[in-house]
Amino acid sequence: MTAPARQGGLLALLVLDAVLLAALELFFLPLRLDGLVLPKLGDVPAPVTVLVAALTTPLLVRVAARFAPPRYAALPLVAWVLTLLILGLFGPGRDVVLLEDWRTLVLLAAGVLPAALVLGGALGRAARAADAERKAGSRG
Repeated sequence: MTAPARQGGLLALLVLDAVLLAALELFFLPLRLDGLVLPKLGDVPAPVTVLVAALTTPLLVRVAARFAPPRYAALPLVAWVLTLLILGLFGPGRDVVLLEDWRTLVLLAAGVLPAALVLGGALGRAARAADAERKAGSRG
């Protein structure tokens, strides 16, 4: 298998991971400490999927930036956001799955902001490397 085909396959796998993670994070966002799934501790919201999004979305972007051309590093983040919005607004059976409270905003922020920082760092490193290569080529 050639390197571009391997990179494309890995990128497709990362995008699929982002889509699956967004779906799971969205569907488990309404978890509460009510004794059904999590322990009973006052029936307060427990958006544990926010932590999952904060850890996995930047990781997907970092791996994509490492193994694919820099311009494609944003694809897992774009897939995650689109899945969250499309599935959240036009979910199964046309049900609105997005919660109309603070947990949705926190999930979006926890997934997008760290991943955007990782993406910016990856794009900045790629630009510096290209600039250094261009300068080295003009000297020689």
